[in-house]
Amino acid sequence: MSTTHLLYLHGFRSSPQSTKARKMAARVQAEHPTVTWWCPQLPPSPREAMALIEEGTADWPHEHMAVVGSSLGGFYAATVAQQRGCRAVLLNPAVDPARDLAAHIGEQTAWHSPEERFFFRAEYIDELRALESGPLRHPHNFFAVIAKGDELLDWREMSARYAGAQIRLLEGSDHALSDFDQHIDAVLVFLDLA
Repeated sequence: MSTTHLLYLHGFRSSPQSTKARKMAARVQAEHPTVTWWCPQLPPSPREAMALIEEGTADWPHEHMAVVGSSLGGFYAATVAQQRGCRAVLLNPAVDPARDLAAHIGEQTAWHSPEERFFFRAEYIDELRALESGPLRHPHNFFAVIAKGDELLDWREMSARYAGAQIRLLEGSDHALSDFDQHIDAVLVFLDLA
């Protein structure tokens, strides 16, 4: 089943301007111009982020859609894939963002526009807990790119969470996957874009 609709979900404090999002968008546009591409700016509230995703993809065919997510976006992508039964590519995906982001409650700056500020509220932690999607129902639908050199997330925890999925474990790299150019072809092969 080739993918005709592709959703890209950025990470915490990130945006559609992230390097990986822009590289994916460029490749999809150049090589698969008929594929529907959507990379929304996600609101800080996890509940609102998921509502936006559900609304924006409501008429997408489940069997022909896929989702790519980075960091917190990887956590969201796993939730979407579990709900829809679609393919997901997870780039250094957050495993327990409710735990990890508890230290970030308060005012935050946007990574790509430091002048933009938003407030990460305490209730967002509960919203994250409500999105935990449990064990993988269809592990073959998941492809995780995990860097041992990730300075924010533990590669062992990511690998354990996605056991049974296809995993590309990188010896070095970093949280941002600065070497994404070396992995984008494998991502595109897994997505099987139309």
